[in-house]
Amino acid sequence: MKYIKDFKILKNITISDDTFVLELQLRQKLPIIFPGQFVEVLINKSKNTFLRRPFSIHDVNTSKNTISLFIKKVGEGTEALSKYKVGDIVNIIFPLGKGFNLVKNKKVLLIGGGCGIAPLLYLSKRLNENNNEIHVLLGGRSKEDIIKIKEFKKYGKVYISTENGSLCERGLLTQNSVLKNNFDKIYACGPAPMLKAVAKIAKEKNTECEVSLENIMACGIGACLCCVVETKKGNQCVCTEGPVFNINDLTWQI
Repeated sequence: MKYIKDFKILKNITISDDTFVLELQLRQKLPIIFPGQFVEVLINKSKNTFLRRPFSIHDVNTSKNTISLFIKKVGEGTEALSKYKVGDIVNIIFPLGKGFNLVKNKKVLLIGGGCGIAPLLYLSKRLNENNNEIHVLLGGRSKEDIIKIKEFKKYGKVYISTENGSLCERGLLTQNSVLKNNFDKIYACGPAPMLKAVAKIAKEKNTECEVSLENIMACGIGACLCCVVETKKGNQCVCTEGPVFNINDLTWQI
């Protein structure tokens, strides 16, 4: 079931020059939210932002009745949202889409490129509750792009790649040495070229793999069709049939 609710901003935390986290509290009890699901936020403090903006659910705290959104400033809407203050109210449609399938007692690798780390923190938490051995690979152009390391270390071992070598291994995330190891399952989120490279590695190793796609969305409920992706079941909306897909269901040329 989907809800349209007003959330109160408890925290607006600056993470880097262009990223921030909003901690949002709902007055009523939160419904069940699965890792990988997302929200659509109405940004009414931006005159030129007419459509709601989609954001992955970064974390859920059921004891505080809060959700957190990890957001990168990419335009006027997200710039306006970054200036919201504690106590402000934002209207949200949630929880949207289909999330990751959780496994138990497995060795798993989570891969996040850039802002693709957004849905992986809550996924780490839930996988940790299921007694999985968790490994997390984070990648970016430089060390400034690598964030949330301490939070991910709460749940598993963290590996890092930077393209300029300013932190840990130099090179693309998909070149990190941890990918030489075997895992029972891989979860990934990030830009499409990165996801396709991850999918290729997973297929070569015959490893189950789910990816969260970052297609452009508008309505979030399957009406506008702007987020369609080609799958073996035909064209599907990323917002309603995803954003998480098993790589075996996609028609990528990898």
